[in-house]
Amino acid sequence: MPRDADLTRKRILDAATVEFARKGLGGARVDEIATRSRANKRMIYHYFGSKERLFTAVLENAYLGIRSAEQTLKLDELPPDEALAKLVRFTWSYYIAHPEFLTLVNSENLHRARHLKSSEAIRQTSGRLVAMVKDILDRGVAAGLFRAGVDPVQLNITIAAIGYYYLTNRFTGSIVYERDLMASENLEARLAFNLETILRLVKKHP
Repeated sequence: MPRDADLTRKRILDAATVEFARKGLGGARVDEIATRSRANKRMIYHYFGSKERLFTAVLENAYLGIRSAEQTLKLDELPPDEALAKLVRFTWSYYIAHPEFLTLVNSENLHRARHLKSSEAIRQTSGRLVAMVKDILDRGVAAGLFRAGVDPVQLNITIAAIGYYYLTNRFTGSIVYERDLMASENLEARLAFNLETILRLVKKHP
């Protein structure tokens, strides 16, 4: 039945997400994914064709997850400065709530993004994110709040980077800086710093 097939496919994707996030493409085992998903290997290969294609599906699902969540924020209904602050808060919170997303991105970068290069779904959803941020910037410029000429792609990269680096380096960073980077008070302080950094970057200076 189609419904059962959808549920089985979702169980396999969920199990594969955990396995690939923990062990990467090379270390992940299809046997473990089969056990975790309550499916057999034949069924996994039936739905996805190969381990590599399953990894691609996991990556697409991870990116589509964050891109879909961004589209629910209704940023076009907020003043531009509030919209940008909401996006920064969302990105930070999403990374904390979905650590598997960060590890999957790390893993795909080790493979030079070869699994995402041919993904039309990623191309389309990423384009919507850039367009959303461009709209915020354009509205901010029109309202006299933001300076002109900020590249939405560069701004997207910076919003991602200031959260991504902190969290992916939380273990080494906690030793280097002699503070628990994941303590609640330090997470709150980091978010405040991220917000100030991004808003100072785009606002017009008196």
